[in-house]
Amino acid sequence: MGKTHTSHPEHELELKNYQKRYTCDGCKGDGVGKRYRCEQCNYDLHEDCMFTTPTTSHKFFRNSTFKFYEQHPRDGIETYCDACGKRVKGFVYHCPKTDKDLHPCCRNLKDKLEIDGVKFRLRETVSKCSWCNQKKIKDSWSKIKGWSYVSECNTYNFHVYCAMEMVVEGWKDGTANDNDCLALENLDLRSIQCHSNRNRGRGNKYLRIVKIFLKTIISILLGDPTITLASILVDLVV
Repeated sequence: MGKTHTSHPEHELELKNYQKRYTCDGCKGDGVGKRYRCEQCNYDLHEDCMFTTPTTSHKFFRNSTFKFYEQHPRDGIETYCDACGKRVKGFVYHCPKTDKDLHPCCRNLKDKLEIDGVKFRLRETVSKCSWCNQKKIKDSWSKIKGWSYVSECNTYNFHVYCAMEMVVEGWKDGTANDNDCLALENLDLRSIQCHSNRNRGRGNKYLRIVKIFLKTIISILLGDPTITLASILVDLVV
C-alpha cells in the first residue's frame, strides 16, 4: 500500500529498497538504499523528505525553530545547508529568525556520538579535517562554515561535508560497480590514510574507528541509516 505526497499528487509512492544510487526529487540530494518511489514517473524521495514535519529543531542551533519549505522562501538566491555546507536545491528546513538552513537528512545528525569508547561532539568547523587536511570546507566561499565531528581526545576531526565527498569519490571512480551501496560498505582505509599524512602509522584501531564513524555519518546523509548496521557490527568485532 503506497502513500501520497504533496510534491507528487498524481500517484502513490511505495517504499522500495534498491542498492543503486538515486537523486531524491525532494531535496535533490544523493540517496541509496530505502526510498519512497513512483515507478511510473521515476520519482524518488528520501524517507526524511517523504515524512517531513511543519517545524523542527536541532540541539546545535538552540535558538532556531526551523520551518519546512518545499522551496526555500528566498527562491532564486543560492543558499547552503548550515550542517553539511552543500547547496540547498529543494526541500529545506529554514529558520526565518536566525536565517539557518538544514537539509531534511542533515537534521538527523546527532550532536554527540560514541564509537568503541571514543566520544565525538558536533562543532562548527574551526580546525583541520583529518580527511581534507583543511580548516575550511571546499565550498568555503559560500561563507558557511559547516559542521565537524571532533573527538574529545582530539585525535579525530571530520567535516560533515568531507564525509559525503568520500562516498561520492567511490561512485565516480567506479568502486561501487553495479551496487552503489558498496561505495559505502567498502570504504577504502588506504584512501583515508592518503588524505592525511598525519594519520599514518596510528594503527588499525584508529582506522577502524574512522571507518565506522564515517559509515554512520554518510548513511544518515544518504537518507537510510539502516544500510550500514550489519557492516558496522562486523567492524566492531574485527
